[in-house]
This record gives sequence, C-alpha cells and structure tokens, in this order.
Amino acid sequence: MLTLTPAAKAQVQKLLQRADNPNTALRVFVSPGGCSGMSYGMQLDDQEQEGDTLIQEDGVRVVVDEMSAMYLAGSQIDYSNALMGGGFQVQNPNAVKSCACGHSFDTGKDAATARVCH
Repeated sequence: MLTLTPAAKAQVQKLLQRADNPNTALRVFVSPGGCSGMSYGMQLDDQEQEGDTLIQEDGVRVVVDEMSAMYLAGSQIDYSNALMGGGFQVQNPNAVKSCACGHSFDTGKDAATARVCH
C-alpha cells in the first residue's frame, strides 16, 4: 500500500524515538485543499482509529486512514536532508498532476477543491 525509503524510515525512527511512546506511529493522510485539489499531511499519532491500516517495518509504525488509503495506494515516502526542498516527499502514482511545492496533488477528480498557489 505505502512504502518508505531507507532515508524516510531512518527519519521516522528518530521522530518515534523522541516521542518515547511505543503506541506512536506516523499518520499519513490526505485532505481536500491545496493548489492542486488534495494535500498531503503527516503527524505523529498514538491513537489508532477504526478503519486505519497499520504498516510496520523495521520498527517503524505508519497508519493510514481508510479514505486516504484510496489516494495513497502504491505511494512511496522519501526523505531528503537538503537545505532547499528538504523533508518528506510523497511519490504518488495516483497523482495526474501536482503543485510545484510537492505538497498538493490531483488525481483527476480534485479540481473542484483546488486553490491558488501562494
């Protein structure tokens, strides 16, 4: 469903270690908005919700809610420590276009929620 590169796994492991709670996972989600129609989001979360998919690999826990899973199927999360454009990036095979910022995407059905880039 969703994979992490070794660089992303290493960064998530660091974040989870700082959280110091064995129930904490990286929650990856999408929400309406952004300049292409849908936006990616990530946060640490220690509460699994009904319908969540839990992905565990090499000590890294990732959860994805049911709605977001439809948009993220087959995606890969990478991490770059670059000064410009660094951070987590989502490579999503379901996106037909994305914003230059890389935080917003369109699957071809999301144009109604698109907003102007700032």
